[in-house]
Amino acid sequence: MRTAIVTDSTAYIPLEVRKKWNIHMVPLQVIFKDEAYEEEVDISASEFYEKIKHSELPTTSQPPIGKFVELFERLAGEGYEAVISIHLTSGASGTYQGAVAAGGMVEGIKVYAFDTEISCMAQGFYVLDAAEMAMRGEEPAAILARLEDLKTTADAYFMADDLSHFVRGGRLSSTQAFFGSLLQVKPLLHFENKVIVPAEKIRTRKKALKRIAELLGEAISGKSEPYRAVVIHANREAEALEWKSELEAMYPSVEFSISYFGAVIGTHIGEGGMGMGWMKK
Repeated sequence: MRTAIVTDSTAYIPLEVRKKWNIHMVPLQVIFKDEAYEEEVDISASEFYEKIKHSELPTTSQPPIGKFVELFERLAGEGYEAVISIHLTSGASGTYQGAVAAGGMVEGIKVYAFDTEISCMAQGFYVLDAAEMAMRGEEPAAILARLEDLKTTADAYFMADDLSHFVRGGRLSSTQAFFGSLLQVKPLLHFENKVIVPAEKIRTRKKALKRIAELLGEAISGKSEPYRAVVIHANREAEALEWKSELEAMYPSVEFSISYFGAVIGTHIGEGGMGMGWMKK
């Protein structure tokens, strides 16, 4: 069966990689007052971080269902029989539900939507595995089974320099009192039951990064399968590269890469955020 792989822009998979693996992407939007930009299409991460230095923070929006319908119909016309549409956590965005709804509106192609329950390049790991399997001609059921298996080892932790973006956007699940206690520290945030929750309160940025590294070590301890991990930064590439080098020395068995928080996720985490996601290879 000929299967297409679709994701959204919050996987932050570079264009050249998407082209190599024939990955189709539907963008989310950032909206500055009355001006909307499709992230990774109309505005890059670097352009976004430059723009917010001179503008109020934007709002964000999931893709219109029509974008999914248009893409799924085009893929059907190109001879694809199935689509696996892989998206950021449904607890933070309606993008996954949009793919589900659009799948029921098209004919001639079967759409399977997958909720990664996570975001950024940790989401991208699922997409890349699915694309490789699709290129080998594997059936949708086998690809989806692989994605579910990966989910048992997937995790991500990140820190924000300023939690006010999360509080304002309603993306952080906690109480206002807890927010108040966290605003003076560098909290670790975590995906749990599809939503972003505070994991631990840590006093400094250096200690927060050290704790994330320890959490990776705990995750891979005693595991026989190889792991991959990605360092994710919000306009802090030099710091991310330095941290990656330290992590490679600490965990030589893990395959590390670098990615970024793009415009949509960057709106909520704010410039200076840093994190790491991982799962088995």
